[in-house]
Amino acid sequence: MKNVLISGASIGGPALAHWLRHHGFSVTVVERARGLRPGGQAIDVRGPALEVVERMGLGDQLRSFSTNMRGMSMVDAEGSELFSSTTRTISGGDLAGPDVELLRDDLARMLFDAAEGVEYLFDDTITSIDGTRVTFEKAAPRDFDVIVGADGLHSNVRRLVFGPEEQFISHLGMNLAVFTAPNFLGLDHWQTFQRGDVVGGGIMSARSNAECRVYMGFNGAVEFDHRDVDAQRRLLAEMFADAGWAWPTALKHMWEAPDFHFDSMSQIHMDTWSRGNVVLLGDAGYCGSPLSGQGTSMALVGAYVLAGELAAGFDGAFGRYEEILRPYVTANQDMALKNRENGGEPSEEFAEVVNSLKLPTY
Repeated sequence: MKNVLISGASIGGPALAHWLRHHGFSVTVVERARGLRPGGQAIDVRGPALEVVERMGLGDQLRSFSTNMRGMSMVDAEGSELFSSTTRTISGGDLAGPDVELLRDDLARMLFDAAEGVEYLFDDTITSIDGTRVTFEKAAPRDFDVIVGADGLHSNVRRLVFGPEEQFISHLGMNLAVFTAPNFLGLDHWQTFQRGDVVGGGIMSARSNAECRVYMGFNGAVEFDHRDVDAQRRLLAEMFADAGWAWPTALKHMWEAPDFHFDSMSQIHMDTWSRGNVVLLGDAGYCGSPLSGQGTSMALVGAYVLAGELAAGFDGAFGRYEEILRPYVTANQDMALKNRENGGEPSEEFAEVVNSLKLPTY
């Protein structure tokens, strides 16, 4: 039985673990956090990614976690409504379409629960990779036939095997924070957004209106340590100090949020996603940024294709994985740039790009 090590337990990692177990592999997942990470954006599962979830037998469960948004409003800095819609939202798009919007941590938990027989090493990380030999910060060294980096935009596996992040990252000139707060606006399956020239964001109800997810973003390139959360909070507080609307209250809740997350909107571009017996999945290899609206779908589809190609035969599996997936990835990364030009709104070609990959059968 071939054994596979996956670094990262968010979306792509547990999805890949499920499919590898389905194909008879032995799977270990290592995750730096002490458990599944809470919080995160409302994310969307679209196009072939929906089919992947259906093939996992999780379609009904996925839909049960839907945010069930009724619509959205756009307001100015004083809170006066500029327009509203009950047909689409900024976070999820067309409300009448087949796409499913749910919270990132709900999907992560669902995928974690679906992968039986997987070994998880929480509160640990890879320190070196030498062929099949992997050393960890805490666990004893072990050998693995395949090592997968599914560890996000700031991938540790990518750094160890391919080199510094600076070689591959492309900043899009925008930054975004997201965190959970009480539903202090009293939103009912609704989201309200406010945009200024430099700062802006939105607040959406979550978990049957019991709480909300707050999005706060600003334009411009800034230097920050992606592991220094307190410094990130101070930066956000400075940027939104005079932003108006509900932001003063949001900032008060930001300091208390246990799931605060902040990062630049960036993409990862690489000439190849594999080297030796190491391969990258999702944001680690081909992050599209939140502007693509497709990060989750690319990770789910990538996990399905990678596992299927490994099951079809180790020789050439990484090349076939990349051949199938790269046109889909490139189209979605290009779409993110078009969406940025539209102020974050999906371009007219979005639906076509979402469905541009015909899902293989394994």
